[in-house]
Amino acid sequence: MISITAMTAKPDSSLAARVRPSPSHGERPEGRAVDCIILHYTGMATGAAALERLCDPASQVSCHYFVEEDGSVLQLVPEARRAWHAGISRWKGVSDLNANSIGIEIVNAGHDGGLPDFPAPQIDAVIALCRDIAARRCIAPERVLAHSDIAPGRKIDPGEKFPWERLHANGVGHWTPPAPLAPGAALALGDKGEGVAALRGGLSRYGYDIEAGDDYDARTQTVVSAFQLHFRPARADGIADASTRETLRALLAGPPYSAAAV
Repeated sequence: MISITAMTAKPDSSLAARVRPSPSHGERPEGRAVDCIILHYTGMATGAAALERLCDPASQVSCHYFVEEDGSVLQLVPEARRAWHAGISRWKGVSDLNANSIGIEIVNAGHDGGLPDFPAPQIDAVIALCRDIAARRCIAPERVLAHSDIAPGRKIDPGEKFPWERLHANGVGHWTPPAPLAPGAALALGDKGEGVAALRGGLSRYGYDIEAGDDYDARTQTVVSAFQLHFRPARADGIADASTRETLRALLAGPPYSAAAV
């Protein structure tokens, strides 16, 4: 670990107003180039409390960037360093996403605080920051991920109110309009068969950490809920209704994914 005072130069991104160094970071492993951005909410009552925790040596958590409700951006850890924001995580068969990601914490009280709306200036700043990082680091849209995507069940941030559609409209992230909710057959806990196998296969191809299988077990329910939080936020209940399955099909039908049926 380098010292808390090591980051005194200007921020990596010109969009960051200043540096507030966190001591919680380390070296990136050799061969793990930065290729994704992970978005989080802070999940604490105030931004000030969250910032103090992210900069407290005892907490052993950190992020690269911190976006306040008014859109102000701080940098806590240099992009070249491995910040401690993702925890136990996996995407597309690769674990330890701290090693190859940029972590952005967005001030929001989260589910425990009633999941307030994200203010427009804050989202404008997140969009600009993601665009800047992605352009400099050549990060593909589908590699801008939620914490809940890479740690299903363990994490649920930034939550169903996060405006992924707005990010996509401004060149950030992968998105397709969610299929509308409608009555019809659904796959749920305890189901088994080809439909479940196809669902699990599609979620795995997209990147989620789920093994092949034809039973709708607790892990399947958890991963479906994580998928819904990001891509079908109208109802994140872990039940793979027709809307959920059609939304996944649409995502897989376009680049960079195959058009395999789900």
